[in-house]
Amino acid sequence: MSDIQPSPLPLEGVRVLAVEQYGAGPFGTLFLADQGAEVIKIENPNDGGDFAREVGPHFFDNGESQFFHAYNRNKKSLTLDLSTDAGQEVFHDLVRSADAVASNLRGDVPDKLGLTYEALKRHNRKIVCAHLSAYGRQGSRAAWPGFDYLMQAEAGYFSLTGEPGGPPTRMGLSVVDQMTGLALAYALLAALTGARESGEGRDIDVSLFDIALANTAYPAIWYLNEGVVQERLERSAHPSLTPCQLYTTRDGWIYLMCNKEKFWPVLCKALGHEEWIDDVRFARFKDRLENRAVIQDMLDEELSRRDTAEWLEAFAGTVPAAPINDLAGALDNPFVAEQSCIQTVDLPGHGAYRMLGSPVRCGDSDTPANPAPNLGEHTDDVLRGLGYDDDRLTALKADKVI
Repeated sequence: MSDIQPSPLPLEGVRVLAVEQYGAGPFGTLFLADQGAEVIKIENPNDGGDFAREVGPHFFDNGESQFFHAYNRNKKSLTLDLSTDAGQEVFHDLVRSADAVASNLRGDVPDKLGLTYEALKRHNRKIVCAHLSAYGRQGSRAAWPGFDYLMQAEAGYFSLTGEPGGPPTRMGLSVVDQMTGLALAYALLAALTGARESGEGRDIDVSLFDIALANTAYPAIWYLNEGVVQERLERSAHPSLTPCQLYTTRDGWIYLMCNKEKFWPVLCKALGHEEWIDDVRFARFKDRLENRAVIQDMLDEELSRRDTAEWLEAFAGTVPAAPINDLAGALDNPFVAEQSCIQTVDLPGHGAYRMLGSPVRCGDSDTPANPAPNLGEHTDDVLRGLGYDDDRLTALKADKVI
């Protein structure tokens, strides 16, 4: 057995106060907690805390929401009513001990709850206040509620997803929530880096709307400069690179993505059609785009001679290709097991459960595997760490502040 100890996680010693709920914000702070940050969820003791605790339809044997556990491992929970003067006093004590405050609330709420740098800098000049909202904290929509699918609809995603001629279609996952959560984590760490250099914190903002729009990157620049409105393409094809779409096999589908010129001749050789390499109709990407329908028919015919699994074995490491999995196929994929993508967590009152682990791999340091916290599980311990004694804790509980 080796005596070498794993290296500390990179965010050990960083304390983040997370006034968060549901998916987007918790997804972002999950990445911080997985890398060793002490993420303390601030939850209202009088309304059940983060409402994601009640989100179904699937619950563990102890009654806890599996949805909630997906976003909140490795965190602590502290109950605190921020709407009260006494709650604000406790929060300010916490701020003095913290590096950052992360929130995902309606755009007008951080000011009301005193979560901004202007409100907190007198308690900690270095505090970073990272805000995630639906439409931003300024502007005509600051007080609007907003959610992932609304952003997909307004930012054009529905017009880019699915087959031509079908109804407007959203992407199958809450991609805007999770992209914005990652942006929150990035923004918080960027601001924290600046605060450690300058000695002064700041507010830093991301919004669901801005991130949804930002991720239209290349179709957006095409429209803004060429007036081109990208539309849906058959078989989920790439707008210009060919072959890059779904093709038929003997038993279903395969996705090929030959997005560099070098892959076309490799594909032709793998299919036993080296004569296609020198065919002037397919010489370059622009030529293949003009002949996309011809290539589709050619590839369908050849690929239909064998099953998808056979082609994947033949293409492995040479032609970029993937099977079309459902979620079960995706998670049962042997490569998922090889890469240790699934983590086992022990949950009191239930036993072991499995979930996806952190996709960020940090050298020889293992990602912690602590289950999502019970509501208020760490309140006493955290406040005792600030010097609160039993009498003060009892009084705060009696007043329903914690």
